[in-house]
Amino acid sequence: MKEVLQFLQELSNHNDKPWFEANKQRYLAAKTRVDHLAVELIAAIRAFDESIGPLSPKDCTWRIYRDTRFSKDKRPYKTHMGIYVAPGGKKAGFSGYYFQIGAPDAGHMLAAGNYFCLPPVLKVLREDIQLGGNEFRDILSQVDPRMKLDLSEMLKRTPAGFPADGPDADFYKLKNFCLVWEPDDKFITDKNLIQRLAAVFKTTKPFLDFINRAIEYCREEAVSM
Repeated sequence: MKEVLQFLQELSNHNDKPWFEANKQRYLAAKTRVDHLAVELIAAIRAFDESIGPLSPKDCTWRIYRDTRFSKDKRPYKTHMGIYVAPGGKKAGFSGYYFQIGAPDAGHMLAAGNYFCLPPVLKVLREDIQLGGNEFRDILSQVDPRMKLDLSEMLKRTPAGFPADGPDADFYKLKNFCLVWEPDDKFITDKNLIQRLAAVFKTTKPFLDFINRAIEYCREEAVSM
């Protein structure tokens, strides 16, 4: 991954079309390396989570070109490459496993969960936490300790109908049910990267199962209405 990391670092310093076009072959080589990594990562995750089904790199990766139409940031290229492994692929709407390698301005990341939960899903998740006793806390206790809940967009107040105190009070305020860790370059360039990623992600499977159960329930309810 050292070549991919080097390319992204240089792209971050020269984020314009002339430099990118002059280095197009380096980009294609980096993309091929990430696609191969995606194939390996999909296989490693499917070994412990068959629910993701058969996936290809195209199902789990994105274009490097940024959509700048409605953004004040007009830089044309992303300075990271990511792989998102989830049931049905990146557009299916299920929570999944995300790995990102990036330049310093973007950063490396391991994440598991869902960054954007629809209101009906949030309601079901909160109800499941409330009615599940210790279930959600037990699930979190099994997760690799480096993976932390994303608390960046919590509600300021507990939603109506849920207790404002007790061990689960902060969970009701979550808007994103996601676990995140930002590893260093040493982790990214390790020769056993796939095995290390799979070991971390495996500990998050019960967390993803908990979220995807709520997503499935909401979809079934919507169809039956």
